[in-house]
Amino acid sequence: MPQLIAQPKVIEAAGNKPKRIEEFFGRVNSGTEALSIARMVSPTGWLEPGQTPEFDEYTVVLKGLLRVASKDGTLDVAAGQGVLTRAGEWVQYSTPQEGGAEYIAVCLPAFSPATVHRDA
Repeated sequence: MPQLIAQPKVIEAAGNKPKRIEEFFGRVNSGTEALSIARMVSPTGWLEPGQTPEFDEYTVVLKGLLRVASKDGTLDVAAGQGVLTRAGEWVQYSTPQEGGAEYIAVCLPAFSPATVHRDA
């Protein structure tokens, strides 16, 4: 029988300002280790520590603008666009524009604090 996810679990986020992470599928809400799917709501001026995760992250921006910095440069990802960051690549996410951003993040395998490897 299909499994209904009646509501996401809200997870504490890293960064300089409060950001809302609503995990629908993943290690916390559904016990899924293969992948995680979460809705993110980030405020204006949010910046998280850089990271070198052990997972690929597929992100689709629904509203606003998500900035993705890497060692090779910076991408501004607007509403209606997506970005793929690959495992082992250093990245840093932020939402610099007024209004912040809302986006869906899919991590393969699922996000884990033990495998995100955030900068100190």
